Amino acid sequence: MVRSVVVGLDGSSESRAAAEWAAREAKLRDLPLKIVHVWEPVPEPMAQAPLLGAETQQHWTERVPREAAEGIRLRHPGVEVTTEQLTGSPADTLVKATEAAELLVLGSRGFSGIGGFMVGSVGLSVVAHAERPVVLVRAGEQASDEHEPDGAGIPSAATPYRPVVLGLDAASPADAVIEFAFEEAARRKTGLRALHGWNLPPYYVYGLSADIELHDEITRQQAAALAEVLRPWRQKYPDVEVAEEVPSGSPGIRLVDASREASLVVVGRRVRRSPFGAHIGPVTHAVLHHATAPVAVISHT
Repeated sequence: MVRSVVVGLDGSSESRAAAEWAAREAKLRDLPLKIVHVWEPVPEPMAQAPLLGAETQQHWTERVPREAAEGIRLRHPGVEVTTEQLTGSPADTLVKATEAAELLVLGSRGFSGIGGFMVGSVGLSVVAHAERPVVLVRAGEQASDEHEPDGAGIPSAATPYRPVVLGLDAASPADAVIEFAFEEAARRKTGLRALHGWNLPPYYVYGLSADIELHDEITRQQAAALAEVLRPWRQKYPDVEVAEEVPSGSPGIRLVDASREASLVVVGRRVRRSPFGAHIGPVTHAVLHHATAPVAVISHT
């Protein structure tokens, strides 16, 4: 069975931006695009209200995804587009939809006047429980945002892609996360920025200002560890130019800063079977809420 790129659409501007990104990704991957709309049943008394009558339900379950699909077919010729209408809890239904998907794309509302995301409960729940890659796309995302400016400094979708940024813990690397990032860079014919942020152990902090040599030595150790992790991947993807960076300080902040010049940010999420807890690490959580580029979250064991 051919997997598809699946996008959740609810008619909002952020979900429409996600649908456009998903169509571009489907074209890069030569895969079909499936637009999924989830209708969550409302209690019977509310369903009888005039604003939630049959006409409104029909609008959201039929007209919105149908019109979105028609527009995408026109703007992205060659991409096979289908729609599917599902009923149930949006988060649970979308997680289930990922089982037959190559990846799931969701929209995330951007802060007004501030770069970043405002990830709602549905998006966080899907990211926390889906075992396929999930990409969050902010409202207002344009194709040109993923590309370098042209010679005059004007945004353009005709210029090369900006690099893919990979957030990596060199002490416990996940092959699934690394492979996804290299594949995305290869598809876009662009470079990969691999960032391994690190913090000093607490007992080093107070003496650091007086011992620059110690800081430099730890930096060299971290750089060597990152290089060793990436060595086989460089060999597997020789056409992907890789920049290795080991900045000290908060990994989340470093990745958010790097997202401003990225076409995509790739981070990982460790799969946890326990029903309790957020299931999203602090670095991934920070990137989801504040990165200005689309963010791909890859689950791994």
